[in-house]
Amino acid sequence: MIAPEKQIQRALRHVAERFPKESEPVLSDIIIRVFPHSGEIKFYDDDERELMRIVIEEWIHGSRDEHFYEKVTPIIRNAISQVRKEVVDQMSLLRPYTFVMQDEDGDTLTDLYIVDDNETTILSGSLMEGIDEDLEAFFNELMKD
Repeated sequence: MIAPEKQIQRALRHVAERFPKESEPVLSDIIIRVFPHSGEIKFYDDDERELMRIVIEEWIHGSRDEHFYEKVTPIIRNAISQVRKEVVDQMSLLRPYTFVMQDEDGDTLTDLYIVDDNETTILSGSLMEGIDEDLEAFFNELMKD
């Protein structure tokens, strides 16, 4: 059986074929929708066009695990990280763009991979992660003056 991370890497290579480096860049994010009942992962562009789908047998019936999405997020993130330089960063997508993970209903769970206008790549949980602490520190700094 092929490891989930390797299956996701293979799928990302197929998705990247839709956005070859030599073609005109397009404005799109990549949506990765995970279905815990079936173990399916579907990859979409911004217009909800399906780019690729795979089934990870180990994830079938993941809905029985209340922490399913928390467990699969680092696996998907690591798969992206492993093929980032030779696959993901070579896609002809206009900056900024994001790889977003959604649940089976299409609700966004987290940003998996973010590329901004300054060519900075970030592999992190969420853009909003730690925002409360940052705002509190900013407010305290303002109140000092």
